[in-house]
Amino acid sequence: MARPTMEDVAARAGVSRALVSLVMRDSPKVSPERRDAVLAAAEELGYSPHAMARSLASRTSTVLGVMISDLHNPFFAEIVDGLDAVVRGEGFELIINTGGRSAARERKAVAGLLSFRPAGLVLLGPAVPASGIAAAADKAPVVLVARDSRLSTVDTINDDGRAGSELAVDHLVALGHTRIVHLDGGHGSQAAVRKRGYVAAMRRHGLEPVVLASEYTDSAGAKAAGQVLERFDPLPTAIVAANDFNAVGAISALDEAGLRVPRDISVVGYDNTSLSALAHIGLTTVDQPRREMGRLAAEALLQRIRGARAEPVRHLLQPRLVLRGTTAAPRD
Repeated sequence: MARPTMEDVAARAGVSRALVSLVMRDSPKVSPERRDAVLAAAEELGYSPHAMARSLASRTSTVLGVMISDLHNPFFAEIVDGLDAVVRGEGFELIINTGGRSAARERKAVAGLLSFRPAGLVLLGPAVPASGIAAAADKAPVVLVARDSRLSTVDTINDDGRAGSELAVDHLVALGHTRIVHLDGGHGSQAAVRKRGYVAAMRRHGLEPVVLASEYTDSAGAKAAGQVLERFDPLPTAIVAANDFNAVGAISALDEAGLRVPRDISVVGYDNTSLSALAHIGLTTVDQPRREMGRLAAEALLQRIRGARAEPVRHLLQPRLVLRGTTAAPRD
């Protein structure tokens, strides 16, 4: 069946199309009786206003675009929770897509969101080059979460990844670990910052840093854990993983090899996602306040949309260590 239109609603309610438009825009110029008649007709027909068409007609958009780097990572879902809680209360709707951790795909994803003529964009952990971000910011306000930027037209929300990795290393050293390996996040957003924190903390404790190439995925964590088992004798006693997803993959590979966490080897993640808190995982991890980051991103974007400021905001939140069951003193 064809999608019902305003004309269909107007005919059913016995009013003009212009009056239906006023009702859909929640105009105070419509009497309660006529408003009720229009809304009843719309419900009977299954009519709902098209957000994009409404934006084009009024030249003001109530749509916000959100590009997520990796739909599989619960870290981003929890940021969206915080974002959505703020913007819905302000009358905005979210359109969400993904770039699949690919810079080329992210360019297309951002272009796709811009085709809806959104009031603004939130890019979560983007890998798209700075030039692509600058081009997007020329068309709509942009906020980056888990990604730095020097552009004055772009706002950023980050945690202090260097400090977070240092917390992980300091915890392991306090337990007595000296052979600590870092599985890095490859080209992922904030991976380089976390790696620098690990290296700095290891050297501060007089220990030799060892970094293995990995990515922000469970499969990459499992692969890197396999390399740990093949390359090191004796084995390291602890792993600082790129993120929680990476840590879970590493733990799975260690378990398949007959090693027990934390009895044989300790593992620390990063993000403190809902995944890490599951009882059968119980991952020691570095907490980023995901919902708070989403809230701050929403507030920054709304300020830009409403012209409340022109200068960029640079929120840098402090992480904290969450102790669970994947770390313990080394056996030796």
